[in-house]
Amino acid sequence: MISGYGSPPIDGPPDPEVAYWEVEAADYYRQHAASLGRDRLVWCPEGLEEASAGLLGDVRGLKVLEVGCGAAQGARWAASAGALAVGIDLSAGMLAVGRHLGTDGFALVQAEAAALPFADASFDLAFSAFGALPFVPSLAAVHREVARVLRPGGRWVFSTTHPFAWVFPDSPDPADLRVKRSYFERTAYYELHDAARLSYVEYHVTLGDQVRALIESGFTLDQLIEPQWPDADGATDGPAGPAGAGGAADGEWGAWSRARGALVPSTLVLCASLAGASGTSGANAAGRRRSQPRHA
Repeated sequence: MISGYGSPPIDGPPDPEVAYWEVEAADYYRQHAASLGRDRLVWCPEGLEEASAGLLGDVRGLKVLEVGCGAAQGARWAASAGALAVGIDLSAGMLAVGRHLGTDGFALVQAEAAALPFADASFDLAFSAFGALPFVPSLAAVHREVARVLRPGGRWVFSTTHPFAWVFPDSPDPADLRVKRSYFERTAYYELHDAARLSYVEYHVTLGDQVRALIESGFTLDQLIEPQWPDADGATDGPAGPAGAGGAADGEWGAWSRARGALVPSTLVLCASLAGASGTSGANAAGRRRSQPRHA
């Protein structure tokens, strides 16, 4: 394997024959099953769960889209909460795991996040838990597509790697928290299976880039959350409230760890709303049609 930082030497998405999410899908789920669960919506490795955070509010009767659904734990959770749910993912391997886990009450579709195969204004709510956004070269294209398929007043909630994490080595050890890359270096981390085949790529943007892309796509930023890793008892004093169960079983997940998380953030969660038909923000419109929405 060849890896590096910079512009990927091969254009386009990873080759399906060697792409990490295709080849490792089943093993990835088995390795993290205790943390991911089957029908829990866990926003991040820090263990922030929708059941306790309530970032989506009451989804009963809403048409809900999970973007970059992986094995569709989020879509499965939404369906169990009474939503009319659809999950999309580019990876056939991850969707196969999702179908194996069961698709009662919701649909799975193979599609690109930047080219959603749905009509305009098809959904009331869209969300993504570390799906798609870090792995597409054009963040703005995803936000525009989500805005297109949302109805006026719809909401878009997603978690992704915190841009600040980019400057540090990819290590859970707090002793490795030394700046290695410029925060302003907008580039990618990539892995090549061989000289001709791309197997993995993850793109970096700044926090300002993220917010600007949302606003330019017609969204209003309602809430920005930087989850803390819970302590050994599962509690955290962060603004999102208790993290609840769901953090990595061994206390680490890649570069995420309680020890590192006590010092710097590794996850960013953004909650945004699309302007309503009469210029009302989505947060207000959603509040009128939902029964007591809960925002952490």
